[in-house]
Amino acid sequence: MIEQDTVRLLRECDAGAKMGIEAINDMMDDVRSDGLKRLLTDSREEHEALSGEIREHLARFSDEGKDPGAVASAMSWLKTKAELMMKPGDHTVADLMTDGCGMGVKSLSKYLNQYKAADEKSKDCAKKLIAMEEQLTKNIQPYL
Repeated sequence: MIEQDTVRLLRECDAGAKMGIEAINDMMDDVRSDGLKRLLTDSREEHEALSGEIREHLARFSDEGKDPGAVASAMSWLKTKAELMMKPGDHTVADLMTDGCGMGVKSLSKYLNQYKAADEKSKDCAKKLIAMEEQLTKNIQPYL
């Protein structure tokens, strides 16, 4: 049970980190402010570092990890592009990122509670990712 919950939690963390990276990449061309661009670049780098850590943990279990769902990725991309076409600007980027971070925190918190038997390393990964999403939400508030 411990190994099963550990792998499942790590897979969800892997998908969540990848989704965060995708979301940031999808919006970078629409960012106007150097400050917001720096915040998003720093967050992407943190997500990439944590993603590497998650993959290392998954490798211990000979697991490939998990990509974000194709439908979720496509819907996120469509919403992002549509919103930015209608209301271009940093405020829209910040609004979309805030929504995405909120969904990430909610999902990861659910999985953290669901996979209670997971080992502490995988729980720490989930908690780090949650903290990163919460911090990004706070950091981009001035751009809303």
